[in-house]
Amino acid sequence: MAFLTVNFMAKSLLRTVPVNVVIPSDKLLFPGMPVPEKKPFKTLYLLHGILGNYTDWVNGTRLQALANNKNLCVVMPSGDNKFYANSSQTGDRYGDFIANDLIEFIEDTFNVSKDPADRFIGGLSMGGFGAITNALRNPDKYSHVVMLSAALIKNNILNSVNEPGRDFLTKKQYEVIFDLEDAKDFENSVNNYEKLAKDLAGSSKKPKIYMACGTEDGLIAPNREYLALLKENGFDVTWEEGPGGHDWTFWDTYIEKAMEWLPLAESVRGVSSENVGVK
Repeated sequence: MAFLTVNFMAKSLLRTVPVNVVIPSDKLLFPGMPVPEKKPFKTLYLLHGILGNYTDWVNGTRLQALANNKNLCVVMPSGDNKFYANSSQTGDRYGDFIANDLIEFIEDTFNVSKDPADRFIGGLSMGGFGAITNALRNPDKYSHVVMLSAALIKNNILNSVNEPGRDFLTKKQYEVIFDLEDAKDFENSVNNYEKLAKDLAGSSKKPKIYMACGTEDGLIAPNREYLALLKENGFDVTWEEGPGGHDWTFWDTYIEKAMEWLPLAESVRGVSSENVGVK
């Protein structure tokens, strides 16, 4: 499994940004093992949660081994704490970065498929929010969406106040991040995941969605509610919940389940240091 940190100029952000990429282009196989067909890799764009960055998924999970087994390229950008949204108030255009600049750079640089059917997006917590909003705003870009413990915090935003400590972010911070005159405007904004789902109800381009959340996670109620809304609006949704909180133990378990759900090749383990001594 090749692991690279690359830096490139993101036009939407007007700066050079780092991205981690894992791609199994160097997979070594034992004699007699099935040889995967040589063709462009399918790609999962995987987003981190709040307070994190492009290193989180590699540091917190078995992502490299899982991607290697599944012959999957995984791209991990940084979204800072901006919910992968555009804001004219700051000039940050993280939505455009994720849906345009990043895809263009990756597909121009690596041997990955340019077919939207082979392009997936996912994330945990804030990254789950970014994955679903960017996918529903750009239904021609991604065929599958993975949402782990997604930060479906519409009610927090609508009821936010400018009192530090009352919630994770203040009303003003939400207004800046989501480019709102008032937090109440989130209801009709381009980042309202509920509105986006309803707007796509009659579309044939709806992506398939995988959702998972821990039963001890404070976000499970809004995730269950969103599951119901998605189904009401004709989305193909796979839902899983199980013991766990908002932590890496849960995400490590369920990113493996998500990869089993994605339309990927059968696992081919390949040779690595973990094979030593195995007969």
